[in-house]
Amino acid sequence: MGIADCILNLVSSGTTLKENNLKEIEGGVVLESQAALVASRRALTERKRALNTVHEILERLEAHLKADGQFTVVANMRGNSAQEVAERVLSQPSLSGLQGPTISPVYCKQDGKVSIDYYAIVICVPKKALYESVKQLRAVGGSGVLISPLTYIFDEDTPRGGQLLRNLKLKM
Repeated sequence: MGIADCILNLVSSGTTLKENNLKEIEGGVVLESQAALVASRRALTERKRALNTVHEILERLEAHLKADGQFTVVANMRGNSAQEVAERVLSQPSLSGLQGPTISPVYCKQDGKVSIDYYAIVICVPKKALYESVKQLRAVGGSGVLISPLTYIFDEDTPRGGQLLRNLKLKM
């Protein structure tokens, strides 16, 4: 239209830029922001519900941040036992997951009989190691590899929630 010298657009998919023949300016950050969770010490120490709510917010945020860039990888592997499959999986450098692989029997039905010919393995893999992990799975007999992005990884406890409780001299 010839009216504006500059257009500000929040880019997520880039569709608007492409449709209007626009280009993103390198280093064109307009605004950086951060959030701060503010709560009254008195409210947290005297009102259990307030403390529980703040603790839940912290835990969800930490779990979401920890999951960023992580993927669940599930694959089937033939084997005589879960132990044998675990040894093959753990022989590969990027297949250890968070604490080790989860291995479960896959029940197959052949000729009217139920048997365990496969084991399903589940591991957590960072995005940068994803393809290498798939290649390593294949190398030890993995097939039918499924990959899903993770939304949350909840640990036994949340570090920031624990720090909050220590600062307040409280126990949950």
